[in-house]
Amino acid sequence: MPLGGLQHYTIEPQDLERTKEFYCEVLGLENGDRPPLDFPGYWLYSGGQATVHLMGTRKPRDGIVVRGTAKKYEDTGRLDHIAFAATDVDGVRKRLQAKNVTYREQIVPRTGDTQIFLYDPDGVGVELNFPKS
Repeated sequence: MPLGGLQHYTIEPQDLERTKEFYCEVLGLENGDRPPLDFPGYWLYSGGQATVHLMGTRKPRDGIVVRGTAKKYEDTGRLDHIAFAATDVDGVRKRLQAKNVTYREQIVPRTGDTQIFLYDPDGVGVELNFPKS
């Protein structure tokens, strides 16, 4: 069973609106069409693909594991980071600085690509990869 490309990842953020604002205002994703599900949330699009799903609190029902109200947001478990291909490294730097977002930058040995690393409001790592110009 060969797998295809990654379709999306889902985050159950502590603050749904704050996290949506981060991914849209800081990273430039677009809030888009989402099916009429029975819980709050957003589907955020990158290049026409609903890449990031934000999920609000769900109601318990058969087959659905709901973490409950005693959520722990100290860490993101075994998830380390999510990576995006990106363009316009200078524009992204300016955007992050204007939004006062802390980030780390490095050049990949051998390829010369630029990588920018930052964290969303819940501590999920985001990696932005810019090809060498």
